[in-house]
Amino acid sequence: MAVLEIVKIGDPILRQKASPVTKITKKTTKLIQDMIETMYAADGAGLAAPQVGVSLQIVVIDVGEGPIVLINPKIIESEGEIIDVEGCLSIPGKKAYVKRAAQVTVVALNEKGKTIRIVGEDYLARALQHEIDHLNGILYVDLIDEDDLLDEGE
Repeated sequence: MAVLEIVKIGDPILRQKASPVTKITKKTTKLIQDMIETMYAADGAGLAAPQVGVSLQIVVIDVGEGPIVLINPKIIESEGEIIDVEGCLSIPGKKAYVKRAAQVTVVALNEKGKTIRIVGEDYLARALQHEIDHLNGILYVDLIDEDDLLDEGE
């Protein structure tokens, strides 16, 4: 396993729509393991493949209950609304209050190619939405007024 370089805001890959994964190979599995290691090394709660320079629909998340791997994830339901602080490994040193759905239901493939369904609330819901946005070229700063961006210490 390896810790990968996290690309920063301004890199064009963060603005591209990622390609679906059509086949889970050994290379895909290694990328997933490297992404999990990278997320932990960076003290993050989630990481999308475009953040490590790979334009594929792969997300890893860990909000304290162990890693979740999502391949080709889609939000199929959302409800409620909550505003809370968000940061991003690709936008170091900044954070902002972002409005998100309070609960989301996501369908995806796991690393073994099996279809899974996850219902996320609160922090998990926020992480799911944030990381899936990355797969569509959307950053949390796109969802706020630039004046609302805070330095990490604020």
